[in-house]
Amino acid sequence: MTNESITAPQGFLAAGVKSGIKVSGKPDVALLVCPTGATAAAVFTTNTITSAAVQVSREHVTSRTTYAVVVNSGNANACTGKIGIANARKMCAATAKSLGSVRNLRLAPKEVLVASTGIIGEQLPIDKAVAGIEKAGAELSDSSEAGMAFTAAIMTTDTKPKCAVRTLRLSGKTVTIAGTVKGAGMIGPNMATTLLFITTDAAISKPLLGAALRDAVGNSLNKLTVDGHQSTNDTGIILASGLAGNPPIVGRASPLVSRAGTHDLRKFTDALLDLCTDLARQMALDAEGATRMFKVVVKRAATQAQAAKAARAVADYPLVKCAVHGGDPNWGRIICAVGSCGVKLDPAKLSCKLDKLYVFKNGAPARFDAERASAIVSQTEHTITVDLGTGKASDFCYGCELSAGYVSINADYHT
Repeated sequence: MTNESITAPQGFLAAGVKSGIKVSGKPDVALLVCPTGATAAAVFTTNTITSAAVQVSREHVTSRTTYAVVVNSGNANACTGKIGIANARKMCAATAKSLGSVRNLRLAPKEVLVASTGIIGEQLPIDKAVAGIEKAGAELSDSSEAGMAFTAAIMTTDTKPKCAVRTLRLSGKTVTIAGTVKGAGMIGPNMATTLLFITTDAAISKPLLGAALRDAVGNSLNKLTVDGHQSTNDTGIILASGLAGNPPIVGRASPLVSRAGTHDLRKFTDALLDLCTDLARQMALDAEGATRMFKVVVKRAATQAQAAKAARAVADYPLVKCAVHGGDPNWGRIICAVGSCGVKLDPAKLSCKLDKLYVFKNGAPARFDAERASAIVSQTEHTITVDLGTGKASDFCYGCELSAGYVSINADYHT
């Protein structure tokens, strides 16, 4: 069976177990390990309020080598003060100790990254977390089943696992990139309520790995908005084992330059973006209460910043999201969202399409088949294109419908 999990690249072990952190009794502690040591890079929430795990991982990711990532779900360990920070550090120390015991690895706690997700404001039951780490350490494996167990243990309101794998050839060597992500609500650009973990066996320098991750996330997950809200815990981590045997991709991180060949770097970054885009789409279609997603493309804006602002305004607009839920091609709501967000536009040139069907053109309603338009909006995915008619810049954003299910899930969610 083909391995489509986080353990697909060479050099990675994973595990996911139940430790009792979640009151539901579902899996809630996960380990991802590179026994030979990995090059690591990460991106984090831009929220001013950050979880203990984010604060500790920001410190630890600067280490030259990273051996493991430890994750818990069911408790965010956010807004928990000095005790929370101490507990995040204890998770790293417990992971290092466990790997020393079961794998005979000598590593320092700072060579472990940590992530948490769940309810904010409650102290992490650290004894349960440590027991879970010890249990997970004993179950580490490079199997597909172990990789999927890792994914199951990081989920909260997700209804299904989200994984993706890409393979490519770099200088004659086969390189694999694998990723898994959790997140279904409280999602807005600049990292969403997202825990993202990516592994690769490519050999690549730490600066270029970080630049590639920032670029890929910036053009995929950071373009997704479910409800426009940002979390305290958002974390994206990539680990590179370097075991594929390709000539190391090295060079300056800004601009992206590779002495090993710009072609290899370009192929790697393209594959990483494709993988992250796949994961972002999976998130949109598993958003709380959602069964449909859409892409908003804004063209001919005065600046890219304005294009991005307009695209997000449409994707975040509750009335547009409700229309998508109802299969209603209500272009008036789209135009209203664009017109009220403060971007420069030419009313006489403003146009809107649903997929390839014009519904509003050059400032006036277009003649169109209402049934065809409704069928487009009722698809699992469709594209809304808006032409502002003021420049040459463009950008995009992913969104999803707003349903009664979203309200129900978040009204019933325990706080």
